[in-house]
Amino acid sequence: MKEKRATTMEQFVDLVQQAVYETEELQASAEYDYEDMGMVLEFVNPLLEELRQLQATLRDGSYTFRDEDLSFMTIVEAQHDAALPFKFLLRMINNTHRMGLAEAGDDA
Repeated sequence: MKEKRATTMEQFVDLVQQAVYETEELQASAEYDYEDMGMVLEFVNPLLEELRQLQATLRDGSYTFRDEDLSFMTIVEAQHDAALPFKFLLRMINNTHRMGLAEAGDDA
């Protein structure tokens, strides 16, 4: 099975924007329900910072695809799916970063 990834730059930018939104929502939830979710803040703040940096490079045109994991993947892979329910989205962003845009005919 092929790794899922974006097929256009516009789609890639949208995925990153969606990840920033989801991370901000997770951060807000953790701050609101600190007693049950406070441990999420240990990783959500650095994750959000790295996603915003990625978003900035996409905006200013300095972004480049590279065959290496994005730096936030160490944070992502260390979390349980229940603590980071949109892990699949972050993996799709990383797959696109590593392998470039998928061809339209690929099972992306």
